[in-house]
Amino acid sequence: MKAKRTHLAAAFAAIGTTIAAAAGALLLALPVHAAQAATDKPSGKLVLYTSQLEADAKQTVDEFKAKNPGVEVEWVRSGTTELMNKLRAEIAAGSPQADLLLIADAVTMESLKAEKRLLAYKDAPVQGYRPGTHDPDGTWFATKLITTGIAYNTAAPMKPSSWLDLLKPEAKGTTVMPSPLYSGAAAIHMAAVKERADLGMAYYEKLQANGATAAKGNGGILKSVASGEKLYGVIVDYLPIREQAKGAPVAFVFPKEGVSAVTEPVAILSTSKNPDAAKAFIAFLLSKEGQELASRQGFLPALPGVAPPAGFPDTSFISLMPYDPAKALKDDEANKKDFADLFGG
Repeated sequence: MKAKRTHLAAAFAAIGTTIAAAAGALLLALPVHAAQAATDKPSGKLVLYTSQLEADAKQTVDEFKAKNPGVEVEWVRSGTTELMNKLRAEIAAGSPQADLLLIADAVTMESLKAEKRLLAYKDAPVQGYRPGTHDPDGTWFATKLITTGIAYNTAAPMKPSSWLDLLKPEAKGTTVMPSPLYSGAAAIHMAAVKERADLGMAYYEKLQANGATAAKGNGGILKSVASGEKLYGVIVDYLPIREQAKGAPVAFVFPKEGVSAVTEPVAILSTSKNPDAAKAFIAFLLSKEGQELASRQGFLPALPGVAPPAGFPDTSFISLMPYDPAKALKDDEANKKDFADLFGG
């Protein structure tokens, strides 16, 4: 009887060893499949090219890394034109370095998309975002709204509420706007205006006839309006809103027809060496937390319902003038020529 028990014990021990071996094999397999998907976070090196302000870029990277400590982010900050020159030189040399682009405008992204340089992120978390703030094919995504509206000197005789107010006698010879030859926001604004039947290219012709002038950038326009040299300026929102809060004699309005917007889109390059980390970065920017960060940095969040910075209205009450980025890219040179013919280079 004792011998029989000994044989049974040995048999159960053998079965136990077999089960343990099978379980061990299963555990070894899990990290490659379900266990990895459930527990792993992105890791490795991520190279970001961004046109954000230096302080904003650092803050954005730091907050992403706090949530993704396994990712080492190397970032390069410059203007969109300079970054694109750098990227194109790298592409020509056969060694693009960036995994991810976070730059000023969707028109530039459309040029890269047309060249098949962008990687689609089909399941990006875009729920709640307005149509037009991300590419329907999932290659680029808006991260904020930098709108173009009207700033005016608080001593001006007229408080504008419409784009058409800049055509009134009160605005004759007292309006300044950025040139699309120098400003990406101005180029997008022109593309949006031209798509409206109630404005169109005729609007620019009427502005010129009413004595409006062009300047290179938005900073100079703010100085001109704040000093009283000009009374009205076409300008990006955050400059006059921030200066008004500091006591400058300027105010900003969102015209009733709507505003154009630069959306500072983000996209993954098709040559990315770490697409998983790049997707995690985009998911962070599009999350409520990422949009709250954009608001703290002083920009209108692209996600409706996220509280805007002080001095800004809720984004749900702002009307965006639609435009087609692909068409804007196609028409860009012609638009710039038309503008230069009216206002000079």
